[in-house]
Amino acid sequence: MDIRIGLQHAPRELTIESVETPEALQETLASAIEQGTVAVLRDSKGGTVLVPGSKIAYVEFTGQKPQRVGFLG
Repeated sequence: MDIRIGLQHAPRELTIESVETPEALQETLASAIEQGTVAVLRDSKGGTVLVPGSKIAYVEFTGQKPQRVGFLG
């Protein structure tokens, strides 16, 4: 699942591919927003992303990885 997070005062959104359930991610992010702490998210490649809860503007969950369109030359 892909997660797009918009951060205040940032021109680009943060995109993470995660294997966690949407419910677990919502709980983690909601807790960070409410308490003003840092949300620790793990991506599908084993990396860690820290997101300050006080700077989150919006979160969008998508069910699948977006398909890319292109031509091989």
